[in-house]
Amino acid sequence: MALSRGASNPDPDPDPDDIRPLKPCLLRRNHNRDQHGVAASCLEELRRKACEVLAIDGTIVDDDDYFLCLPSNTKFVALACNEKWTYNNSDGGTAWVSQESFDADETDSGALVKWKNVARQLKEDLSSIILLSEEDLRVLIDIPCSELAQELCQSCATVQRLQDALQRVLDQREEARQSKQLLELYLRALEKEGAIFSNQEEPKAALGGDVDAVDTGISKEMASEVALTGQILTVLKEKHAPELCLSNQDLELVSKEDPRALAVALSGDIKKAETVQRACSVELALRL
Repeated sequence: MALSRGASNPDPDPDPDDIRPLKPCLLRRNHNRDQHGVAASCLEELRRKACEVLAIDGTIVDDDDYFLCLPSNTKFVALACNEKWTYNNSDGGTAWVSQESFDADETDSGALVKWKNVARQLKEDLSSIILLSEEDLRVLIDIPCSELAQELCQSCATVQRLQDALQRVLDQREEARQSKQLLELYLRALEKEGAIFSNQEEPKAALGGDVDAVDTGISKEMASEVALTGQILTVLKEKHAPELCLSNQDLELVSKEDPRALAVALSGDIKKAETVQRACSVELALRL
């Protein structure tokens, strides 16, 4: 808080008999690290030397009693007539200000600087909306319309439309995030379902393999038990009336063959095997 020249009625010159002790103070120009030590017996004496504000928070010092309450070496910032106090972390602070108060002031000042910086960025390039973080969007949405309008040099109606647009951008980002989360959940569910299905198929495949192995074993075993020669089996498979092409001995062998073994030898057709055996038996009986 700044103190301007002539902000209050000047105090009358102190009575020579009423001499006050000098209070040491530190003065410096705003945004300047060089500080100067001065001594003043009252506020008016200090005011004659500079327009000052407390370096910590810009508190206006315009009361002698308040001035006398300040500890020695309290820091002041000297301002020219056209200057305004601005917060700066390098300003330091008064020793008597409580830490809690300082933290609160610093937080408020930091938030103030943040939204103004974001607003200036938006003022310079409106398309930078797409680059703003969600935190920056919320900051601009939460700022009173009148304050943001003043910072952007726009009407309240225009700024209200801008804040509505910022809210839509924020909502779209939230919807996109939720959609992404749902998609991830869906993909995880598919992966889990696929793993369960795969686990269920493995026992079936193993069981099917065992059955095939058993069938194959039986077929091989039965095929190996067939006493017929390859020539006889070829005739039985390829000829339309194989019984007419076989000798009496071959007919007898076919008639006595185990039907299941013969069926395996004839590609697993049990009906064809039985038909062939009956035809061979009849032909053998006719020949004898």
